[in-house]
Amino acid sequence: MGTTTSWVTGREHDSSFAVPTGLKGSLAGRVMLWTNRQRDLLPLLDIRPGEHVLEVGYGPGALLRLLSRTGAARVAGVDPSPQMRALAARKAPGTQPALGSADRTGQPDAAFDCVVSVNNVAIWPRLEPGLRELHRITRPGGRVVIAWHGGRAPARLARNLRLPDEVLARLTTALREVFADVTRHELPHLTAFVARRPPA
Repeated sequence: MGTTTSWVTGREHDSSFAVPTGLKGSLAGRVMLWTNRQRDLLPLLDIRPGEHVLEVGYGPGALLRLLSRTGAARVAGVDPSPQMRALAARKAPGTQPALGSADRTGQPDAAFDCVVSVNNVAIWPRLEPGLRELHRITRPGGRVVIAWHGGRAPARLARNLRLPDEVLARLTTALREVFADVTRHELPHLTAFVARRPPA
C-alpha cells in the first residue's frame, strides 16, 4: 500500500487504490473490476483502426483488454503499481502496460491519438502537471478523456465516490487552461471530460 497526496484533499492518505500492493492491493484490483464501468466509455473514446492509445492508471487491465479489441494499432498504459502491471499483462495480452503516472508517463512527445484515465484522476498527487503531461504526449488533433465515478445512474458501490461540484469545476478549469476544446459528458455510470488538441 502506498502513501500519496491527493490534489483533491491536499492531504496524505494510505490507499490500496492509489498504488496497490500485497493482499490489499489484490482486493483493490477486484473492487476496480466490479465498480469500474469502462465499457460505457468506448463510444466516447471513438477509437479508430490504426490509432495509438494510452490508458493512465490501468489497474487490473480491464479497459486495456477492451481497447485491444477496437482495432487500435497500439494499446499502452502507465500505472504506478508493479502488482497491477503484472495483473494487466496477464489480463490484456498484446498490450503494453508500463510503470508510470499521469505526470510522469515516460512516453515520447505526441505519441498517442487518444489518452484515457478512468476513476483515478482524484488520487493523482498533482492535477495541473498531470494534465500538461497528457497534453504533451497527445498528438495534434488527438483527445484526452478523463472519467470519474458518477454519471446519470452511478453504481451503488460508487455513489459515495462522486466528486463535489467544486472539484469538478476545478478539473474543468484546469483542462481548459491546457486544451483548446473541453466538453463534459454524463454517461450512465461515469462523468467524463473530453479534451482535444487542435490539429497542427
